[in-house]
Amino acid sequence: MKILTIILIIITVGSASAKENYEGLCSRVYKHISDTNIRKHVRYLAADSLKGRGTGTNEEILSAEYIADQLENYGIKALGDNNSFFQYVPMHGITPKSDSRLSIHSDSGIVAFSMYDDYIVYKSGATTYLPKPVEMVFVGYGISAPEFDYDDYQDVDVTGKIVVFIGGEPASEEASYFNGEVPTIYSSPEAKQRLALAHGAAGSIYIPSPDEQTPGYWEHIVNDLKFEYVTLAYSVSDNLSLAVNPESVNVLFLGSEHNIEEIYDMYYSNNIKTFKLSSKLEFRGKYINREFKGRNVIGIVEGTDDELKNTYLIYSAHYDHLGIGPEIQGDSIYNGLFDNALGCAGLLEIARLFSESEIKTKRSVIFIFVTGEEKGLLGSRYYLDTPQKPLYKTVANINIDGLAAIDNFSTIIPIGSYFSTLEEFIAQSAESCDLKIEEFPDEFLESQSFNRSDQIAFAQAGIPSCMVLDGTFYKNIDRSYGLSLLYDYFNNIYHTPFDDLNQPINYSASKQHIQYLFTLGFQIANSQKSPEWKEGVIYIQERLRTQSEKR
Repeated sequence: MKILTIILIIITVGSASAKENYEGLCSRVYKHISDTNIRKHVRYLAADSLKGRGTGTNEEILSAEYIADQLENYGIKALGDNNSFFQYVPMHGITPKSDSRLSIHSDSGIVAFSMYDDYIVYKSGATTYLPKPVEMVFVGYGISAPEFDYDDYQDVDVTGKIVVFIGGEPASEEASYFNGEVPTIYSSPEAKQRLALAHGAAGSIYIPSPDEQTPGYWEHIVNDLKFEYVTLAYSVSDNLSLAVNPESVNVLFLGSEHNIEEIYDMYYSNNIKTFKLSSKLEFRGKYINREFKGRNVIGIVEGTDDELKNTYLIYSAHYDHLGIGPEIQGDSIYNGLFDNALGCAGLLEIARLFSESEIKTKRSVIFIFVTGEEKGLLGSRYYLDTPQKPLYKTVANINIDGLAAIDNFSTIIPIGSYFSTLEEFIAQSAESCDLKIEEFPDEFLESQSFNRSDQIAFAQAGIPSCMVLDGTFYKNIDRSYGLSLLYDYFNNIYHTPFDDLNQPINYSASKQHIQYLFTLGFQIANSQKSPEWKEGVIYIQERLRTQSEKR
């Protein structure tokens, strides 16, 4: 019999318990996972020849064509545009030129800011140009959160002005107020920039909070933001967003009611106030613009149940990375081995396992390799704007952004599962794979992790979603050593040219991760019951909307 046939026959036998069935699936599937395939995919996608798979580059196209070829070889049906594997994503790219001119006007005179040394363009539309000095207003954290009875914009009109906000959000030890010590979505600079735009501001300036100003902070943010800014072509904004170097920020407050040191005191005393600045900003931006089409790569394995085959489980992984960027130690290729060549290799292998089994799942399973994740989840957002299958019939999303690579593990860390009944599927699959559920480590922030990859886009479209990571309790190494490797990755390797094929990969751990993710998806795709959002979760409203509109 072909791969997984025996396994799937066991699962269809009604006399066995669900627990026994899934134990059988998980224990048998591992030996059918090919590390030869995984290594091949990783070596291709993370190679220097693909120059970091930057969004909208020829090398990204080569990556998409490689993924499509693998799906076709596995007998997976194309689900892109015009019966192809590709869904074409219209995009707009803009790169500010270093000779753009930013100046601050005050009673003390005019101070010219230098790009990269004093400021960096966070995001900008093609027409952003402020040839006359524009008024500025300090709006504290730049947050409006009605559920917490908090609004920095309550007593100020910022229409046509530049808003200046500090990083972070009101401090709290109570979970009922700004989630206590866990940051909310309101703390993200992107959320604050969108809110400034919604209030009619001409632009915004982000000031790092004192807690964010760790050694090397400014160099890190400049490296992150030097890359081309890309948006979906139909959502190009002319709103200007800047980040200012903490060493230069006091110039903004010259002659104003408060200086930056007093603002830092307000920050520490949790008593931020809003006030008008005496200085004004002038920006004469120069840009390189381009229009192009990115590619999502989409395939489907159709289900067999007469009714459930018209419902869909989506696996997703982004295949883009940062491309060519600022040179570090003589290397300018941001290969993205762990982020996310390895994750794509894992999804390709999961797709092969679903395709090559003779007995299919009841529901259909869609595999989406999205573009533009690094530019703001653009590929997933475009798919959700123009889905190939109805959103209201899409029961869940399992997103893959990285795979286990340190060591075989005894625990898993679900991200976002507590929002929905996916929590139950995850727990059952974990038990069948002899894994324990690990609480999210205190050393990291779960809310930020859920908001940082494509699963949040699916959630905001109403689809129960999650990402399941390997845990931090290992089978062959000490946990503290494993955590030190994770710290090193996020502090020194993540989003640098060092995330490349020189990094060690424990392929046995990667196979174990694939084993679990396949088991989880197989369980969802065969369940009569769809995952549902839990009561009170904000994403449920969009779910109800797509269901009522049959969208």
